[in-house]
Amino acid sequence: MNIRFLETFIWLARLQNFRLTAERLHTTQAAVSSRIAALEDGFDVRLFERNSRSATLTPAGRRMLAYAERIVRLNAEMRRDVAGTGADGGLVRLGVIESIVHSWFPVFMARLRECYPGIDIEVTSDTTLHLARLLQTDDVDVILQASRVPGREFVNLNLGEFLLRWVASPSLRLAGAPLDLAHLVQFPVVSFARNSGPHANLEQLFACTVDRPARINCITSIAAMIRLVADGFGVAALPVATIQRELREGSLELLDVRADLPALPLVATYRVQSHPLAAHIAEIASHAISGFGSLPEHSVGKLNPDLRRGPRHR
Repeated sequence: MNIRFLETFIWLARLQNFRLTAERLHTTQAAVSSRIAALEDGFDVRLFERNSRSATLTPAGRRMLAYAERIVRLNAEMRRDVAGTGADGGLVRLGVIESIVHSWFPVFMARLRECYPGIDIEVTSDTTLHLARLLQTDDVDVILQASRVPGREFVNLNLGEFLLRWVASPSLRLAGAPLDLAHLVQFPVVSFARNSGPHANLEQLFACTVDRPARINCITSIAAMIRLVADGFGVAALPVATIQRELREGSLELLDVRADLPALPLVATYRVQSHPLAAHIAEIASHAISGFGSLPEHSVGKLNPDLRRGPRHR
């Protein structure tokens, strides 16, 4: 069985377009058609329903797809093991959200380099939404972000979660007394990117508990969010793990707000048929977050004992 033909079948099943599949595989549409025809002749089944615009899997094609993905994946593993190199070389493309970059990412990178000193690492930092799109277009190999990517072709490994807590600059003099959302809404609210999970949770929280509309300022960079809040622009709900230095130095204070915020989930995602190190990288990320230190006692105070635990794991 020709592995190249199976790879062509898998990509056509994903893209549902002969032209796009040919471009992805750096070949011609005629070559794609020939490979699919050879598979159909070999199995004596019709794998795709074709029209002028798309190619969709038949019932037989859907059954075959799972087997094809397994065979291609096993072929890659076999080549890696027989070569004896452990794939300890080449380029690995990572996508990472900023909340991770500003917390346990240095620990992860150190462990990754220790395990695979021969690899070259390319890192893209972006929002969860954009990183998922990069993975879907095969422009990154592994993403570390805040939601699961749907689809049978993706593997999602739950890494844990970050607790979110309200913070503000000491200049606003909000710490030290219980607050409710009606009090916070008097200040500009700094939020994660629009359409992100934390932003949606924040909008719902205010809509359900506060009469007046909140002034929510959406920012894609958590570094910019931290800087704005530390400078006294407003308040924000941030992962405590990302602001340990600011809490330690006193440029930010934790607020005692009587409103629960859902934690920020952390997920490592890669394709089933992907870089040979993808699964190992996801496992290294899981170990890195589990070893990430707890918060300093003086920065947490007595607001909530849950804060002392650092990242929570599922």
